[in-house]
Amino acid sequence: MAVANHHPRQHQLLHKISNHTSTVRALDWCPTRSNLLASGGGRNDHCIKFWNAVNGVCLNSIDTGSEVCALLWDKNKSELLTSHGFPNNQLTLWNYTSMTRKAELFGHSSRVLYLAGSLLGGVVASAAEDETLKFWNVFETPKPPKPEANTVPFAQFSVIR
Repeated sequence: MAVANHHPRQHQLLHKISNHTSTVRALDWCPTRSNLLASGGGRNDHCIKFWNAVNGVCLNSIDTGSEVCALLWDKNKSELLTSHGFPNNQLTLWNYTSMTRKAELFGHSSRVLYLAGSLLGGVVASAAEDETLKFWNVFETPKPPKPEANTVPFAQFSVIR
């Protein structure tokens, strides 16, 4: 079997970061700032950390008070959704720049392990150890642009045979 030649820089370790004090349970890239990575710490850490991926510097660290199991950036605004374990098993919506809590969502009875966002960014699915999936309307869905005055809506076209 032939192995393709790869440019050596494609496989270089850029940074090794060990600032969390427990298992790193969550990672997600910011969709609006290409060099910003958020990470979430486990049971003994409780922190969301924000990293400059260019130089490996920790830009901010927020203690959430509970294990951070998953995190998900909003595709359209500077908001971050995190899921948590004990004691509340909640989802928390944060304003990124101020890191203030905008909302807390309750509904799972155990650790919320996973988050997945819909393609447009409005609906989020969460999965927990309580063996449930829950769907939440968390993020604003961008409004489609209004059609120009001289365009005909697609539904008005018909096929003539």
